[in-house]
Amino acid sequence: MTEHNENFRSGFVSIVGRPNVGKSTLLNRILGQKIAIASPKPQTTRNRILGIHNLPGAQVLFLDTPGIHRSRGKLNRYMVDQALSACSGVDLVLFLVEADDPPGGGDDFILDVLAKGGVPVALVINKIDLVPKPKLLGLIETFSKKFDFKEIIPVSGLTGEGVDRLLEVVPNYLPEGPSYYPEDMITDLPERFIVAEMIREQVLKQTRDEIPYRVAVVVESFEEKPEKNLIVIQAVICVERDSHKGMVVGKQGAMVRSIGKAARFDIERFLDSRVFLEIFVKVEKNWTESARMLRELGYE
Repeated sequence: MTEHNENFRSGFVSIVGRPNVGKSTLLNRILGQKIAIASPKPQTTRNRILGIHNLPGAQVLFLDTPGIHRSRGKLNRYMVDQALSACSGVDLVLFLVEADDPPGGGDDFILDVLAKGGVPVALVINKIDLVPKPKLLGLIETFSKKFDFKEIIPVSGLTGEGVDRLLEVVPNYLPEGPSYYPEDMITDLPERFIVAEMIREQVLKQTRDEIPYRVAVVVESFEEKPEKNLIVIQAVICVERDSHKGMVVGKQGAMVRSIGKAARFDIERFLDSRVFLEIFVKVEKNWTESARMLRELGYE
């Protein structure tokens, strides 16, 4: 924790919403670097992810959360618990909704949770690049009747429109306090976690729909060789069924090679180093329902 000037502000801001509304894309846009994976498939984010953003006179600690949904099964319950716990004990909640999707029961459930939390809430309408402005006004009116929002801010996490305005408003809700992290840090997550997530992102993007929810990635070794500007990484993709292993490996290993090639590109940009990435695929039967396996894979 560093010393702070008078009037310096710092605090926690949670980004919450239904699955697939663009929370991770917005966080990556704010940070100017990719730390949270994103894909068109819902329930991509499984853990709370801390993003550290420094502004003149403020340090904002953003929490990206799993999408809040009706949970079935141990892994889903873990994800929803992560998101709900981020609705309290913070200084501001950004409730993210989609400009092109009318409010539904999922939004009402989250607003009920937020009403009980007593934390100031800003409505952030994402994906405004997809709708004409008149439609946006109707959505703002509908949501305004449901909840007493402190702010309503339309943005596009994809194009960056409205994000500067969001970052002007957020510090107003933070208490005076010191910087909690050095200025050159953008997350408290270990590099291994982000590397594993980048590999999982490529599994999500490149495999068929039945695979993604039953995949986890573990980085088993991470060896730096500074004299060669090289990092050697071994990772395991865990799947639940033999048939899933076949799909992830692909014909003559084509799919796992494609996943590895795309993941390595992102990992090299993130680590600013050449990377040698070796990926293995392993079957762990019904890991999403095993308390022991969930613990070992980091979903406690």
